[in-house]
Amino acid sequence: MKRFVLSAVLFFACLLAAQAQRFALVDMEYIFQQLPDYAQANQQLESLTQQWQREVEAKANEAKALYEAYQQSAASLTAAQRTAKEDAIVAKEREAAELRKKYFGPEGEAVKKRESLMAPIQDAVYKAVKELATRHGYDVVIDRASAQSMIFASPKIDISNEVLSKLGYSN
Repeated sequence: MKRFVLSAVLFFACLLAAQAQRFALVDMEYIFQQLPDYAQANQQLESLTQQWQREVEAKANEAKALYEAYQQSAASLTAAQRTAKEDAIVAKEREAAELRKKYFGPEGEAVKKRESLMAPIQDAVYKAVKELATRHGYDVVIDRASAQSMIFASPKIDISNEVLSKLGYSN
């Protein structure tokens, strides 16, 4: 009997603790899609990425042209000339690879530019979410866009539109 009473008390204590937590959802993808600054930053990043990609492709095409010219004239070249042309081709391929790494590598210009363009926007959204969570007493705010295991959530707890309002955008 003592065990039953203790188990019942423990069960109700856990139930009350679980109900005391307040949850909210935000859809970060939806929020970012509504922000003109985010769209502008994406457009600027896309433009730079295309420009950089053209530069990398131009270097790669130069290497390809050197290689094709080498193939056509290889039979008539001396060993020293072949070696010099092969070295030029390898150097041009290396230049293209270094340029690709400079722009698109893990610490490349694209990553740095994305960070510089997106960080202020993301920080503003985070600050708005934090202020709303504090004001309304939410214990947990979950990003619906990244919560892959979420099967269903009530739209009543979605504060995405409140976040947009806090940022000065109406939906």
